[in-house]
Amino acid sequence: MYADVRVKIPEEKGKITRKKIKGTTYIYYQLDRIYDPEKQYSVPKSTTIGKGCEDDPSMMIPNEKYLIYFPEAPLPDEKKSAHRSACIRVGAYMVLRKIVAEYKLDETLHDLIGKDSGLFLDLAIYTIVTENNAAQYYPDYAFNHPLFTDKMRMYSDSKVSDFISKIKRSQSVEFLNRWNENRDHREKIYLSYDSTNKNCQAGDVEFAEIGYAKDDKSKPILNYSIAYDKNNREPLFYEMYPGSIVDVSQLQYMLEKVAGYGYRHVGFILDRGYFAKENIRYMDRNGYDFVIMMKGMKKIAGAIIREHRGTFEESRSHSIREYRVSGKTVKGKLFVSDEKDRYFHIYFNESKRTAEREQLEEKIDRMAELLKSQEGKSNYECPSSLCRYFDPIYHTQGDEKTFMFARERQDVIDNEIKLCGYFIIITSEKMSATEALDLYKSRDGSEKLFRGDKSYLGNRSLRVHGSESVSSKIFIEFLALIIRNRFFTYLKEEMGRVDKKENFMTVPAALRELEKIEMIRQSDGNYRLDHAVTATQKKLLKAFGMTELNIRQQAIGINERLNVINQM
Repeated sequence: MYADVRVKIPEEKGKITRKKIKGTTYIYYQLDRIYDPEKQYSVPKSTTIGKGCEDDPSMMIPNEKYLIYFPEAPLPDEKKSAHRSACIRVGAYMVLRKIVAEYKLDETLHDLIGKDSGLFLDLAIYTIVTENNAAQYYPDYAFNHPLFTDKMRMYSDSKVSDFISKIKRSQSVEFLNRWNENRDHREKIYLSYDSTNKNCQAGDVEFAEIGYAKDDKSKPILNYSIAYDKNNREPLFYEMYPGSIVDVSQLQYMLEKVAGYGYRHVGFILDRGYFAKENIRYMDRNGYDFVIMMKGMKKIAGAIIREHRGTFEESRSHSIREYRVSGKTVKGKLFVSDEKDRYFHIYFNESKRTAEREQLEEKIDRMAELLKSQEGKSNYECPSSLCRYFDPIYHTQGDEKTFMFARERQDVIDNEIKLCGYFIIITSEKMSATEALDLYKSRDGSEKLFRGDKSYLGNRSLRVHGSESVSSKIFIEFLALIIRNRFFTYLKEEMGRVDKKENFMTVPAALRELEKIEMIRQSDGNYRLDHAVTATQKKLLKAFGMTELNIRQQAIGINERLNVINQM
């Protein structure tokens, strides 16, 4: 990928070579010299960093490798003669700019990043609007959208890559400090904490390691977690840590950070991946409450379910209609040496029971089919995962052991069938089954952030070179999540005020609809709104406290800015 700028060819004696291929002169940078024992001399190992300019042999057009091997070299802005589109999409930008101003994100970023803070904001808005995070497509977005950059300057993908590589880790740390300083620390809040991992496709990333990947287990990964304030529906901070560290080990470090940000009255909503005796004790020592899911098949959960099974499922008084479940709360110890009583909230869902039983039956059928295919084979050992549900029968003659068949362990299977449809939530604080389920269900907010991160923001993997670029990209991504989550909250609150659920009130659908609000450039050089705001767009704007008049006023302002820029 070549940039649309020109730079001087580096003057490094013995490192720079030129090679002409089909009329084009390519510039190569020598990385190393490798000794060839057969030829008995060293062979240079080089990579292309650009192609020479025909009108000036001292200049070249750089590619992405140039930024890797010459990170400190200044890179000119994109050509000033570049024209802007005659049709500019302004609707989503106007709404998202309102959220930026509401949180004063532009002011904070200007303090931390300086003159390029506008580009930082543009990259965050770009990931939200286009559901993509690839730098090479950013110029296409900038071509037909208003921008936060000074004078709405459009930059090339090489400038974007250069900018991302120069964002300092200290800037992201200071942003998180300021963001959390401005949150309300007086009220008790419940933080939903969850993590995911990202494949690293390229580059030298220090903390990318082979770990417990959720997708491709062969690629190095880094772990990425978010703490989300379920009360105020805001992401609070994020963490990056090596791919080999498991969730349960990282939790205590996160708890220390929470205290460091000044949060004192805090409870945590955690997934089953954080369930460990050490973590429970650590939260007890620090006075933190918790809400943790315990999967029904766990040994302790199974014992509690079997003890109380049949005592609440058909009782109207235990029905939780909002979630279509029945629930009951009992008190007890979480483990033998536990010093405190915990509250076990047992739930039963009839439709969940049907689905889980079918899944279990299908799993048993697949196992039986596999075992059937091994009958009569010698030296076949039944795997432990299958032996849980089947007793293998062998015929031994001398040193040879032949697998004959397998008999279902019906008592084990029947016990698991009885647990289908049940699940347990454990809380440290006394509350009802309904309250506990409300709290746990609120972690949908953090799960939506991860779905948004991977699906809407195009970030299943990171296509960057170096640890600094990874840190920068996740920093930009976190800002995008703050803005996008506030956008989602506005829509959700509006849906709560109206009876009818409109299909355009989801984030992707709303953004697509707002993108239809366009300004076109006419022959006098002025940009004007192409047409009036539609009825659907008016309903969307209402969710954000905006009207058609706001759009018209902002459109006039955008045209004035563009006129000033064009006259320069």
